[in-house]
Amino acid sequence: MRREKGLTQAMLAARCGVLGWDIGENTITKIETNVRCVIDAEIACLATALGVHPEELLPAPEKLRATVKAYFASRPSALD
Repeated sequence: MRREKGLTQAMLAARCGVLGWDIGENTITKIETNVRCVIDAEIACLATALGVHPEELLPAPEKLRATVKAYFASRPSALD
């Protein structure tokens, strides 16, 4: 979505900074590559910085269950 809006990672980081979230390009890379999770307040900030509704940053409803299942299947179990 960032690319669709014509924003660089630096531009998105700057927009988030104006909103009060001190985030760098490296963190944005980690978010975009699914290395770092985001909390609800961060989703709200990203959505505001991108000019979209927070729901637009989440998987489509019909893909949500599969996305969640795949995410947790790729992580080590807490029981391991």
